Amino acid sequence: MGKKVAIVGAGVSGLAAIRCCLEEGLDPICFERSIDVGGLWKFSSHAEEGRASIYQSVFTNSSKEMMCFPDFPYPDDFPNYMHHSKLQEYITSFAQKKGLLRYIQFETLVSSIKKCSSFLTTGQWVVVTEKEGKQESVLFDAVMICSGHHVYPNMPTDSFPGLEHFRGKCLHSRDYKGPGAFQGKKVLVIGLGNSASDIAVELSRLATQVIISTRSGSWIMSRVWNDGYPWDMVYVTRFTSFLRNILPSFVSDWLYIKKMNTWFKHENYGLMPLNGPLRKEPVFNDELPSRILCGMVTIKPIVTKFTETSAVFEDGTVFEAIDCVIFATGYGYAYPFLDDSIIKSRNNEVTLYKGIFPPQLEKPTMAVIGLVQSLGAAIPTADLQARWAAKVFTNTCVLPTTNEMMDDIDEKMGKKLKWFGQSHTLQTDYITYMDELSSFIGAKPNIPWLFLTDPQLALEVYFGPCSPYQFRLMGPGKWDGARNAILTQWKRTVKPTRTRAVGEAQRPRHLYDLLRMLFFPVFFLAVLLTFY
Repeated sequence: MGKKVAIVGAGVSGLAAIRCCLEEGLDPICFERSIDVGGLWKFSSHAEEGRASIYQSVFTNSSKEMMCFPDFPYPDDFPNYMHHSKLQEYITSFAQKKGLLRYIQFETLVSSIKKCSSFLTTGQWVVVTEKEGKQESVLFDAVMICSGHHVYPNMPTDSFPGLEHFRGKCLHSRDYKGPGAFQGKKVLVIGLGNSASDIAVELSRLATQVIISTRSGSWIMSRVWNDGYPWDMVYVTRFTSFLRNILPSFVSDWLYIKKMNTWFKHENYGLMPLNGPLRKEPVFNDELPSRILCGMVTIKPIVTKFTETSAVFEDGTVFEAIDCVIFATGYGYAYPFLDDSIIKSRNNEVTLYKGIFPPQLEKPTMAVIGLVQSLGAAIPTADLQARWAAKVFTNTCVLPTTNEMMDDIDEKMGKKLKWFGQSHTLQTDYITYMDELSSFIGAKPNIPWLFLTDPQLALEVYFGPCSPYQFRLMGPGKWDGARNAILTQWKRTVKPTRTRAVGEAQRPRHLYDLLRMLFFPVFFLAVLLTFY
């Protein structure tokens, strides 16, 4: 085997890292503090220190065809949106069939990662681990940090005057596991992300009253999109991405807001974001508008202060006799085993080249996998990040200079602030990002060549969903089954829903959708030419 690589965490990012290291002839050793793979998706009935935590009712927001490992499709009878137990079953199957478990040391805590004394010449790291009370120090040629960013809860208690006097119960969404303990209670949920919405909707069936307090609002999307297809199978396409990037911003913003309001008018429900055109991640919840419409959930502005038993909102209204406050206020980025200056190298912000490499390291022997957020799924993103990182470790790919990487970070940051806002600086456009990473390793789909050599496949790649298989279609790491997986993805999508077969299975019509999308701008241009 080649260079020794330490991998921290055996969630989906860690498994992707192990597999990609093996593909490049590296020698990976993965350290996982729990007893199983899965990371975030491995459910536990109680929150464990140092581990991500989910609630019992969690379902995926990405559909199965969009969130698989690129050469490992889900069984065709799996539901499109999966309960966490179903996803954990898939993750375990992937680890077993790819032979990854032998490279994982379970119940092993990484307590320290430091540069070795000869780092300037070797780029090596000293990794200190702990198992059953015994510490071990091992030298590694490279490190991949795959521990995720849903571990350390953000509890902004200082932002709420009077909270220290509140006599009810306070907890973070990380500690929420189910609604049973809240029956007959009055609950205030702080935040309007996916967790906040899920928890509020679930509690509304048992609690006496549920109020969501939001600072800035959110777009609420249904998992069920045009004609009943999964949202990401229809929305995350190369053609749609092309239109978003070439249209003038005022047109793009107008279309975006119009689409977000297709299901219901957000302003009528108190959900309208303060800065509507920002492309921050929407909230996926099929029930929240209905619960608001039925009066079971109420949306209020930010809390200005707490009393012993109540909360006062920005509009002057008061929520009395509160039993519990749940803070669904996200997570902080923390790596307690690593010196902060390596990851947060500027203004205490996470500063990484392409969201992966610390730009100021003297040797490119550390990569952070799975930290970038996008409207795409985490599994294919982590797979592509790990493929590139493994090639950098083997010197097959070379990174730019530190100055060039910092310039790129600054340039990308300006675009991110414009598109996603100040609080979403780790967010990125999915297809643009995936194409960028795949181009570094020679795996980006060559669309013009496909139209010349395989028109059927080209139409599906360009106008259909940008599914993970596209990034194992050609180049290094090519998967022979990628073409067939792309051409049969709609068949697997409708398989679990067609349990009562009525007529022929339907699938999107790319040409019709293209003509429908082009009708308005062509009609508008025709009107202008008529008058001028």
